[in-house]
Amino acid sequence: MEFSHTTGMNHIVRLRWVLACGLAACPAVAAAQSAPSTASAPVRPVYIRAGQLFDSVRGDMRKDQLIVVEGSRIARVVAAASETPPAGATVLDLSEATVLPGLIDCHTHLAVRADRYDEIYSFKDTPFQAAFAAVIHARRTLEAGFTTVRDVGSPPFLAVDLRNSINEGLVIGPRIVASGPGLSITGGHGDLNNYSPQTRVMMFPEERGFQIADGVDQIRHVVRAQVKYGVDLIKILATGGVLSKGDHPGATQYTLEELKAAADEAHRAGRKIAAHAHGAEGIRFSAIAGIDSVEHGSLLDEEGIREMKAHGTYLVADIYNDDYILGKARDHKIPEEFIEKERKIGRLQRENFRKAVDAGVKIAFGTDAGVYPHGDNAKQFAYMVQYGQTPVQAIQSATSAAADLLGRSESVGSIAPGKFADLIAVDADPLVDIRVLERVSFVMKDGVVYKRSSVTTDVQPLRP
Repeated sequence: MEFSHTTGMNHIVRLRWVLACGLAACPAVAAAQSAPSTASAPVRPVYIRAGQLFDSVRGDMRKDQLIVVEGSRIARVVAAASETPPAGATVLDLSEATVLPGLIDCHTHLAVRADRYDEIYSFKDTPFQAAFAAVIHARRTLEAGFTTVRDVGSPPFLAVDLRNSINEGLVIGPRIVASGPGLSITGGHGDLNNYSPQTRVMMFPEERGFQIADGVDQIRHVVRAQVKYGVDLIKILATGGVLSKGDHPGATQYTLEELKAAADEAHRAGRKIAAHAHGAEGIRFSAIAGIDSVEHGSLLDEEGIREMKAHGTYLVADIYNDDYILGKARDHKIPEEFIEKERKIGRLQRENFRKAVDAGVKIAFGTDAGVYPHGDNAKQFAYMVQYGQTPVQAIQSATSAAADLLGRSESVGSIAPGKFADLIAVDADPLVDIRVLERVSFVMKDGVVYKRSSVTTDVQPLRP
């Protein structure tokens, strides 16, 4: 149900050179780096014909639209019959497809491999192994149609470096909203539990301060330190977890006072804050504390629903990966403790998700990618529909609602003038069959096409 990073890694070691070396042989990157500067050249518009366009704000389909892209942004969206691209213009023909905004996954762990559940890797792996994996996972995620993701837990501060490397064009991947390691109490979901007192992980003296924080003063210090190192988001572990030793998912780990301090310090720095919370009391405390989103929300009860609605707290529930964890338990040698916790909590999470939907709690799409293979993010849509959402609501949770949670509605989450040209296409109507989102055939991010298959024609000049 979630990832807990417990390794003692040197946060001073920056990973950007590793990421750049890992992509040195990539033709797309090499071509971009060797291309002549066009800073002074006029931007040539790209015209995209959309057979159907999903309006994520209104929640409906618009037929036969023309999307005009200039550089990395959408210039205008008009009825196809109202404007003819000029002779020689670049035209992308998606007239047989459904075009949607680039999807957003609000709960990923790009550095995490879904085939590794043994804690021994916390001792064996270096930061560079996680960085190489993250490069591969970032590209898979983008090609699956997710043009923006929140990374809510990676080695310090891999997600920040990956975000920057993608923004600089060194690495291919989605736009990343990056957190540092989750804040945990001593002995909590983020700590290294059930080892002898003699067991130590070598680290710089301040390293624990970026993950383990007890009491209001330590929490404020850790939040400030993470902001110093460039995070977009704070993650705090309000309750126990499933994929961690020696704790219980339902157990409250931070007090209400501590959660309020974390939320206050994050918001003071202009950052959002997300709380890992399975247990009912931890969910309720998180909402009252002013935390922006509750991750997992497995044991959400009526009182928690009331508090989340009252405070506008988003629920980000990973209701797909229960099937993956239990289905792969033997293949990946998942510890029996984790399996038993998952069996007890996974089905309850889905039923409580249904209750939250029925009650009108705000929902944003988040999958816990890394617990299952990256690139399979869209498999969760069918579960969200099965457990109460309409197809429109499910897609909005990964577009306009997710953008609202991230505080980025002005740039992503819908297809409108001024927004980033983040577009995907599928060859059928997802409002009829939501599973078509598992087979994205076209991906554009920032006006650049990263994936094109049979649903689209080649880019060709329009003949006069």
